[in-house]
Amino acid sequence: MTPAPRTRFSLLTLCTLSLAFHWAHLPQTAFAQTPTAKSPPAGIAIPQADRDKLTKAAASLAADIRKADSPKLAPALRALLPDLEIFPKAVSWAVELEEFYDVKQVAAARDLLKEGRARLESFQKGETPWTKATGLVVRGFRSAIDQSVQPYAMVIPETPLTPPRRLDIWLHGRNDKLTELAFLAEHMKKAGEFTPANAMVLHPYGRFCNAFKFAGETDVLEALAHATQQYGADPQHTAMRGFSMGGAGCWHLAGHMTSRWAVAAPGAGFVETAEYAKVFAPDKPVPPWWEQVLWRLYDVPGYVRNFANRPIVVYSGEEDAQKRAADQMVAAAAAVGITMPHLIGPKVGHKYHPETKLEVAKLVDAAANQGGPRQPKHVHLTTFTLRYNQMDWVRIDSLKSHWEESSVDARIEANGLKITTKGVTGLTVSPPEAKPGSTLSVNIDGQTLKAGAEKNGITLTLQDGKWTNAPAKQGLRKQHALQGPVDDALMAPFVFVKPTGTAKFAKPDAWARAEMERAIKQWRIVFRGEIQVVDDTAVTPALMASHHLILWGDPGSNRVISEMLPSLPMRWTEKELALGTGTYSSAEHAPVLIYPNPKAPAHYIVLNSSFTFRQGSDTTNALQTPKLPDWAVVDLRTPPGILAPGLIPDAGFFNESWK
Repeated sequence: MTPAPRTRFSLLTLCTLSLAFHWAHLPQTAFAQTPTAKSPPAGIAIPQADRDKLTKAAASLAADIRKADSPKLAPALRALLPDLEIFPKAVSWAVELEEFYDVKQVAAARDLLKEGRARLESFQKGETPWTKATGLVVRGFRSAIDQSVQPYAMVIPETPLTPPRRLDIWLHGRNDKLTELAFLAEHMKKAGEFTPANAMVLHPYGRFCNAFKFAGETDVLEALAHATQQYGADPQHTAMRGFSMGGAGCWHLAGHMTSRWAVAAPGAGFVETAEYAKVFAPDKPVPPWWEQVLWRLYDVPGYVRNFANRPIVVYSGEEDAQKRAADQMVAAAAAVGITMPHLIGPKVGHKYHPETKLEVAKLVDAAANQGGPRQPKHVHLTTFTLRYNQMDWVRIDSLKSHWEESSVDARIEANGLKITTKGVTGLTVSPPEAKPGSTLSVNIDGQTLKAGAEKNGITLTLQDGKWTNAPAKQGLRKQHALQGPVDDALMAPFVFVKPTGTAKFAKPDAWARAEMERAIKQWRIVFRGEIQVVDDTAVTPALMASHHLILWGDPGSNRVISEMLPSLPMRWTEKELALGTGTYSSAEHAPVLIYPNPKAPAHYIVLNSSFTFRQGSDTTNALQTPKLPDWAVVDLRTPPGILAPGLIPDAGFFNESWK
């Protein structure tokens, strides 16, 4: 296997020119090949009479729910409307997208509409009995990303829990037929793999089957926030669990957000891209250098030191091919002095062994019931990106260079704090001792200074090679949730901005409009939401202050692109597109770019791109990784395909100052 480059970017770029050249000169068939999988797959035909009845009933229920949302409705009741809306959405989408996979699902759809109607009747009386129900309960919330209604499921013990109220998260495995209809129908009847007597269990939908990455990751966190608010779960007693694709999601969320969970328990599940997906097989195109760099966003082995912060219980079947991933993580942990208990089910494949499952449950119960430490004396954080920059009371604010291994190791000692860093230029620490107005002795990278604590803790900044107790200099810089790459903009509230003007460049504008329509459709299929679309003439300062803007078109067709262009690190004239180190004809090329909004720097603008993995990644979730970095040039003489939006002659990353 060819390893992903680990050198600094100046050397990395030189060492990978051959890969970039290879990518830029791939034949067109590399982009236009027929996909080998479709997710979700095509459904079966159901009788037209059933289609018509379900469509009518779902539409009627949805309309009545809208009527129930009157201006006089109490805010607390209005917040519960998604608990009703999940039912007509599940049925209407299954009919519209032809996602019935068994004739029994017709009856399941009727049952969902019946439950939705029963909830509505209670709701109209000001009653919400399902919010106090025990056993199996399905719920819904409105996602901040796109305002879509998303479902989740709960298992609530019959016996009331006494504080602390423990909650376990269970991440489901891959099922390309797990539509909203299938998810709700299953969780209204089945409790799931683990049902601890002393805990609630949250089953996130995760926006279908994306290994709980991108919007799927946000879905887990939003479902957790909603369930915590609704059921009073104690954040110190939250366990992260999953199996197969859910095991991969558990590895990811545990490795990147370790301190959010009292314990993690991944079963099976991939942990990296290259080896698992066999991306360097002789019959496959070599991924470009920037795609290999971006594997560091989700590849878990690079984050292995974070597992020193919390206990983890690893499970594999002895005969499961995915045991290799757990072995890889256990070895990586041992190499840095961390012991990972790895329980192995004897003579079983991709499933839990009954007796070993009990051992797993015993270890998880002990750690979850004990809870995570509220004031740990030792915190370690390793990251490659400011997207994942927090661990307990340590927060990394700025890096020397994104996508290089960066870390902070911080200890509370008798005489103050001892901190060592790698690749970090700014951080904030907020241990219990750092009360506002207090002064602590801080030894950081061998340098000792007296540091005063403010409201948010102690701020430390590397300036001219020395650490200071001062905030970073003002100016544009990469920071948490404002660091790229392109896909990052679709993990928080965003809107598509549609062009309404006359294009300057016919071919790029036609390509952009087609890509926009494709993105709207694919978002619905892949991430199960409805994208909000506004005209370029309707963009307001308020919208820019609350949403990332995905801008489609060119400087002629899209007014917002025209207004932003002078502030962007590119030149786009009647003849030339200058981006990166190259110059290209405007008539046959288009830019893809993510950048802080010049008029609302706390939010992004994106030019001409939605999420960057395409249908060619449907074969395995391990391939659903970012395919483009911070910027790219698209040569439109090669048509879009299942791997890329066209030929990519050049692409790259902005530095830490967005230059």
